[in-house]
Amino acid sequence: MWKEKEALEYLERIQKSGSILGLDSIRRLMEALGNIQDKLKIIHVAGTNGKGSVCAMLSSILIEAGYRVGTYTSPAVFDKMEQYQINGAPISKQDFLTLIFDVKNACDQIVAKGENQPTIFEVETAAAFLYFFQKECQIVVLETGMGGATDATNIIRKPLVSILTSISKDHMKFLGNSIEEIARVKAGIIKREGSVVAIEPKQEGVRREIERVCREKNATLIYSKKETAKDIHREQETLCFSYGNLGEIHLSLLGAYQIENSICAIEAAHILQKSGIKLCDANIKQGLEKASWEGRFSIICRNPYFVIDGAHNEDAAKKLCETLKMGFTNRKIIYIIGVLADKEHEKMLEILLPFAWKVFTITPNNIRALDGKILAKEARKYHSDVTYGKHLGQVVEEAITYAREKEAIIVSFGSLSYLGELREILRKKVTDKSEVISSST
Repeated sequence: MWKEKEALEYLERIQKSGSILGLDSIRRLMEALGNIQDKLKIIHVAGTNGKGSVCAMLSSILIEAGYRVGTYTSPAVFDKMEQYQINGAPISKQDFLTLIFDVKNACDQIVAKGENQPTIFEVETAAAFLYFFQKECQIVVLETGMGGATDATNIIRKPLVSILTSISKDHMKFLGNSIEEIARVKAGIIKREGSVVAIEPKQEGVRREIERVCREKNATLIYSKKETAKDIHREQETLCFSYGNLGEIHLSLLGAYQIENSICAIEAAHILQKSGIKLCDANIKQGLEKASWEGRFSIICRNPYFVIDGAHNEDAAKKLCETLKMGFTNRKIIYIIGVLADKEHEKMLEILLPFAWKVFTITPNNIRALDGKILAKEARKYHSDVTYGKHLGQVVEEAITYAREKEAIIVSFGSLSYLGELREILRKKVTDKSEVISSST
């Protein structure tokens, strides 16, 4: 039997080949697997920030409507199994091992013909298609990796709707140095005569690119607009707003940016209704209210208040800043920050550090990580009280002590790669386990 160690060694080995953009390899792989992706009904989601949240919202809405929903997202925050979900439940380890074995066999056939080994993202994406097909999912919510046009997920031909969330500068090495180039790549998921929902862009260049691609492909475009949400306010650990016939909606997702993501999901749901997917307003409202997405302004402890957020680029930093302004300016804020070296960390520091009372920097356990010492040096340009911590456990312990003394909140942000480790450390450090929250609230 295919063992976990063998599967992980295989994935680790092919991960070393890095990312190769383009669809030729995934086409060969899916052909070897019978092109089962063409037999699935798929919602395709691309963008820089907000993709995962919109996927979680749409999945929750469709589950409320009684559908069997497969959801594929990346990267994993806490566990690889969470990337593959059916009706909110992550894949079992045994199912995952079986899928990887089946996909490896298909890869071996391809390599035997003299073709390149598919990349790890292509292998994992193929496994997602295979899993959802085998489990007879009625609808699949599919998140792109970092791109769009040349992303492995873009092998799909006729999505129910293509969604573009907020677009900003990120992954410039692969997607282009200008916002227009990045928007062009993201808009590559738009299909001929398809339906498109896009969060209304703030940048004119992004708008031009999206509209140009829609014209060329004769696709129908609808912009979702945050301004259509009314009476935005907080009620304890709930973010509330009113929207049209849906009335007042109470989100458990607390980030201020979740308003624009919610409106995007609502507009996509309306398109699904018109395309024959049976949804009612109650399904949309209840689905939004039940949606959860860990790592996006998630409260993981209440004594002290401890929040994790995956903000890792300039646009996400601005959105996190908006959230802090909305409900937390009356509390001292302690930051724990760890970032990857290829991210716009200096701009993030400039935006977010003025809100801090105290700052800790760490080095994430990732080959692309920026040394926490270097990050601390840069952070001191914007804040006088910055401490580099060699060990994440020690940093968490110190932050908790300060937070309890000063009734402060702790906000940890940056690379998603260390947030899972942080949560496990927190569970061990907090004496009263009832204060530690196991999932997003």
